[in-house]
Amino acid sequence: MTARRDRPRRSLPPEVRELIALHDSSRISRRSLFRGAGGLGAAALLAACGTPGTGGAAATAGPTASAAPTAAGPAPAQDVSATEKTVAWANWTLYLDYDEATKTYPTLEQFKKQSGIDASYSEDIDGNDTYYGKIQGQLANGQDIGKDIVVFTDWMAGRMVRMGYTQQLDPAAVPNAKNLRPQLQNVDFDPGRTHTLTWQSGFAGLAWSKAEVPGGLRTVSDLWKPELKGRVEVLDEWRDTVGLIMAEQGVDISSPGWGADQYAAAIDVLDEQITSGQIRQVKGNSYKEDLVSGDAVAVIGWSGDITQLNAENDDKFAFAVPDSGGTISSDNMMVPIGARHKANAEKLMDYYYDPEVAATVAAYVDYICPVVGAQEAMQRVDPSLVSDTNIFPDAATLAKVKTFRSLTPQEESDFGALFQKTVGN
Repeated sequence: MTARRDRPRRSLPPEVRELIALHDSSRISRRSLFRGAGGLGAAALLAACGTPGTGGAAATAGPTASAAPTAAGPAPAQDVSATEKTVAWANWTLYLDYDEATKTYPTLEQFKKQSGIDASYSEDIDGNDTYYGKIQGQLANGQDIGKDIVVFTDWMAGRMVRMGYTQQLDPAAVPNAKNLRPQLQNVDFDPGRTHTLTWQSGFAGLAWSKAEVPGGLRTVSDLWKPELKGRVEVLDEWRDTVGLIMAEQGVDISSPGWGADQYAAAIDVLDEQITSGQIRQVKGNSYKEDLVSGDAVAVIGWSGDITQLNAENDDKFAFAVPDSGGTISSDNMMVPIGARHKANAEKLMDYYYDPEVAATVAAYVDYICPVVGAQEAMQRVDPSLVSDTNIFPDAATLAKVKTFRSLTPQEESDFGALFQKTVGN
């Protein structure tokens, strides 16, 4: 979507408002994706996140691992940051601290004051495939898409890098990148993090209306109960939706030991539930609006989304990782190949890797924060969130989730096509 619909947000406590005034900070609670190998320690799991299969078992899966950049791609645009003090950022919905009273993004406003750069922000991204489909033609021709920063999930970030659609970052221009968690600093889709930086990470699992589903949900199969028919929605991010179904079928989705047959078996379940009318719709981020309206009462969704919806809707919803396990992945910032304000974009990235700023964003979006030092800074932003495992997960939390292993380009094409055919696209 291109414009934010006004929705009530959690109001800023006075101490946080004061913090914003004193520093480059801003606010409170929520948002999307990370994936890691169940049963591993926290460090190993985090190493596996940042890309499907980065580190851990999937990263060593030989031919199944994502390839490093192979396409030269179009030439990067000439940078005019020195003369044009602007930067345009496209992100997912509910993914940056927002102040309902002022209708602004406080940390972004502080960045403008500090840097003198006019930063614009839009919630344009509802799904990886849909947004990529809108800009792919321009990217292939090296054209400016009108955005200097875009945010994609690991697997799509890998495609962007592999196709040569991203500009290489200047490490000297982003010194705070040193604060990226060590486990995320070297991912298979972008070795050495030369083209991308993690924005946030999070879990996919089950969510439901407490009033409409008083017994809650524990398994993916609970979504197929007769009383929920026509009121279930699942994500169009198929690594999450199909990944959860596969996990319930006993497949270790982070392992190289599964292939087309196991994927097809999960697709059969999805097809049956769509054909029968059990599943109302397959959606991107917009499933949240259907939960609020009551059109959907049970979904496969993202952890941070539900936390934010609860902040706005009197704690009406619940989220849980299925008994068979959830998924975890990261979203990543990058500069499109045709962007004309790369240096300005790098300044913005650097700003958001300041631990105090990162903590303020994490407190609002309630997704896993990738910045070292943010947990300590959270003591000053919102002490109640210092031990929040949605933001700073411990080993026990990470043991419940897995990464969807990296795919070969052929698998990605075949699996994606089968999913799209199944959902009717």
